[in-house]
Amino acid sequence: MFEAIVRNGILMTVAALIISVLGVLAAFRVPVQMIPDLEVRTVSIQTSWPGATPQDVEKEILIEQEDYLRTLPNLQRLESSASSGRAVIELDFPFGVDLTQTLIEVINALNQVPSYPENVDEPRVFANSFSANSFMYFAISPLPGNPRNVDMVMMRDFVVDNVRTRLSGVPGVSQVNVSGGAERQIRILLDPTRLADRRLTILDVRNAIRARNRDVSGGEIDGGKRRYLLRTVGRFDSVEALQDLIIDRRGDSLIRLGDIAVIELDHSKIEDYAYFNAEPILFASVNREAGSNVIDIKYAMLDAVERVNRDVLQPNGMRMRLMAEDAGYVEASIRNVWINLSLGALFATAVMFLFLRSARATAVGVLGIPVCTIAA
Repeated sequence: MFEAIVRNGILMTVAALIISVLGVLAAFRVPVQMIPDLEVRTVSIQTSWPGATPQDVEKEILIEQEDYLRTLPNLQRLESSASSGRAVIELDFPFGVDLTQTLIEVINALNQVPSYPENVDEPRVFANSFSANSFMYFAISPLPGNPRNVDMVMMRDFVVDNVRTRLSGVPGVSQVNVSGGAERQIRILLDPTRLADRRLTILDVRNAIRARNRDVSGGEIDGGKRRYLLRTVGRFDSVEALQDLIIDRRGDSLIRLGDIAVIELDHSKIEDYAYFNAEPILFASVNREAGSNVIDIKYAMLDAVERVNRDVLQPNGMRMRLMAEDAGYVEASIRNVWINLSLGALFATAVMFLFLRSARATAVGVLGIPVCTIAA
C-alpha cells in the first residue's frame, strides 16, 4: 500500500489538495454559535386587546381559542395566561413533527374562532426555540447630562419605529426586542358635570370619536386622460385636533370635545421597567436566526448601532451602548481551540523528531497533520 502511494505521488498530492479545499470550505460554512441549534417544537400565540382586564381576556379570547386549539394533532401541552390587554398561549409538540404543517394547523384552528370583541388585534403566531434566544443586549439612555431633557418612558414608540427597524435588517438577526418605557397614549378625562349639563353620555363621546378618527376612500374620478383618487383624511394627528372634535350640534351651537373633557398626551401603563444607575432606560435585545454565525452578527450589529447612534439617536439626545453579549465566549472558545491545535502540533512534531531522528522525515509527517485535521 505504501509503495503504491509512493509510486503515485502526484495523484495522492492532488487528492490531498482536494480534501483540504473541501475541508476548508466546510469549515467556513459551519455555524459559530454559543449553543447548537435545537429543533423548534413550541408554538406561541399572542393576542392583544388594549384596555381589557385579565378576566375579560380569559373569557372572551383564551377560552374561545383553547376550544379549537386543544384538538390539534400531536399536541403534548397547552398553557395559557391572561394579563391586562394580552393573551398568550404556548403549545408544545413532540420532536420530529413537521413545523410548517403544524403552524398551518394552528392558524387554521384560530381561523375557526367565530369572532372576537371589538378592538382585538389579530392573533400572532410564533415558533420558539431555546437556541434562538437573545445573545446581545443594549441600553438606550439620554446623552450625559440629558441636555434635551428626554423622557425615556415616552421614547419607546420612537425607538420601535426608528431603531428596531434598522437593527432588524442586519443579516442573521431574527428579531430585536425592546423593553422598558410605555407606548404613547392620549388620555381623554371627561367631566361628569359637563356631560350631564349637555345631556351627553360616554357612549355618545366614544361613537363620535370612532366615527371621526378614520380615513375614508371616496372612489375615483375619470377626467379624460387623468384619473383622480379621492380620499378623505380624518385621523387625528394632534391633541388640538381632538379638542376641536364636534360631539353634537344643537341649533347654531356646537359642543366640542374640549368643552367637556381634558385631553392630554401621556403614556399607557408601564409594564416593563428598565433602569441603569438608577435612571430609566430602554433595553434592546437581539435574537439570531437558526444556523447563523454569532460572531459575524456581533460585528455587523455593532456597525449598525454606530450608524444608528450617529444618524438617529444622538440628534435626538440619546445614545445606544452594548451592555452584554454572548459572542465573546464563543470567540474565547475558538481562540482556545487554535491555541490547543498549535500546541498539539508542536508536541507532535517534537515526538516525531525524537523517534525519526530526521528533519526531512519529520517534515513529511508534519505536513500530514493539517491535511488530516482539515479532512476530519
